[in-house]
Amino acid sequence: MAMSDLDDMTAVLAAPDPVPFDRPQRGRDDAIRWIEWQQRNYAEHDFGLWVVETHAGEFVGDCGLTVQDVEGTPHVEVGYHVVPGLRGRGYATEAARAVRDCAAAHGVDHLVALIRPENTPSQGVARHLGMEVERTAYVHGADALVFGMVLQKST
Repeated sequence: MAMSDLDDMTAVLAAPDPVPFDRPQRGRDDAIRWIEWQQRNYAEHDFGLWVVETHAGEFVGDCGLTVQDVEGTPHVEVGYHVVPGLRGRGYATEAARAVRDCAAAHGVDHLVALIRPENTPSQGVARHLGMEVERTAYVHGADALVFGMVLQKST
């Protein structure tokens, strides 16, 4: 993800969430901060969210790995966002499966997805990855279901 993706990232971040909740409307400045956050993630962790496109080059959204603080403990999270017109077509699941497999291949032993309780479409993606609800946590100012899965057994 680079600043050249700003218009597309503004569109995906400004789009309505699959399930409405109280969050201020996001815009171009938020997309700039989002891209800068990904660039920091790449530099600090060697991963972040990547732009997702169709084989024809149409922008779909983003998907990848970030480190999230879950009540004081860092966890590697798979995250995904899809533009409204392309939701429900399996793009998030396909991208998240590839990200999950990449995480496992690079030594991540436990993967989570932080999902609002009312966001059933995102929960479906997590379940398709093989994740299960591990607990509820207070994250980013609200309750979230912590979906998780073991990718590798710790030795």
